[in-house]
Amino acid sequence: MKFRKVQIDFTSLDLFLAEELICNIFFSFNLKGVVCQVPLEEPDEGFGTHTLPEPEQNSITGYLPDMDSSDIILGKIKEQAEKLSCLDIQTRIQVEIVDEKEWADAWKQYFNVTRISKRIVIRPDWKPYDPEPGEIVIHLDPGMAFGTGTHPTTAMCLRQIERFIRPGNSFLDVGTGSGILMIAAAGLGAEKMTGIDTDETAVRICGENLKKNNIRPDLYGLKCCTLDRLDTVPFDLIGANIIAQVLVDIMGDLKRCMHHKTRLILSGIIRERLPDVLDALEKHGLETIHEDRMDEWVTLTAAFPELSP
Repeated sequence: MKFRKVQIDFTSLDLFLAEELICNIFFSFNLKGVVCQVPLEEPDEGFGTHTLPEPEQNSITGYLPDMDSSDIILGKIKEQAEKLSCLDIQTRIQVEIVDEKEWADAWKQYFNVTRISKRIVIRPDWKPYDPEPGEIVIHLDPGMAFGTGTHPTTAMCLRQIERFIRPGNSFLDVGTGSGILMIAAAGLGAEKMTGIDTDETAVRICGENLKKNNIRPDLYGLKCCTLDRLDTVPFDLIGANIIAQVLVDIMGDLKRCMHHKTRLILSGIIRERLPDVLDALEKHGLETIHEDRMDEWVTLTAAFPELSP
């Protein structure tokens, strides 16, 4: 099958805002294999390292199946990208036709073994690694799904899962992508896990990665659906690594999946959008109990306010 490789080169004084907005355009039109080429600061010593080299050009790349409707979608993508000029984000779009295998394998050279925390290590299938005693090694092949663990939003989300999960907890992964959060949760003792995504490819790849990591099928369920269509069953821990605007939009549905002791981990929040997420939490009667920051990204853990004695 042929794909159209869509690359948006951009310049902006606020690279992190530009990255989020362009990624949002790609996700809204369901582009696959989205890769961000932007410079990132090194995180604190002992945590995940960024594996992408310093880019010569800031760019976001995604892949669109080459079909009759592709020209219409490309036209809409260009229209949305041009609107970013009002925010002083200048864009230039390049499009080329590639084979599926060509793009599916090209990015793998940048994905290396990555330590996320003292216990969690991410190992791509094609890289060797000898684990230390007690380490949780996540074997991963993201394929067309988003999520390698090297981005700050995923790394912080994984660390907060490690901080708050308890053996036997139930876990909900909203926007599961490659399934990396579910795999980590299972390694840390979670049971009765559910992963949802609106992308059928992501759900399939998530299932494949769960099998690669020997997660028992009776411990999890996967669904291709939006959160509002999920059965109302409360979870002990919820992870949602998406983008700020989507988190705001689905906050009511996230609350519906919580009980009074649930911990809700929200990631994918750029600092400029943090007030919007905090307002949404307050509106729904939730409060922040933990916060991490890396580069221009923020990850929150929220819960219901503690009951008065």
